[in-house]
Amino acid sequence: MLDRFFFPLLGLAAAVTIALALVWPQGIGARSPGPFGHEPVLQTPEMKAAMERQTKASEARLNKARETMRGLQDQAVAPRP
Repeated sequence: MLDRFFFPLLGLAAAVTIALALVWPQGIGARSPGPFGHEPVLQTPEMKAAMERQTKASEARLNKARETMRGLQDQAVAPRP
């Protein structure tokens, strides 16, 4: 390919990439600027409440499992009359 076509095409591709980077979200928590932006799904109040409920339920299940294992270990270790 001729250099006079390749390098301008490469410059155009770089400019498009930079322009896209300016309007595309930079991750789950980041918001796009200007008219392109919207509130990320994970930052909505409903999703935050759902994540909190899931966290509490998971912690409750984990604590119940630990308590069950402690009870079984105590039964196994305790001397039987």
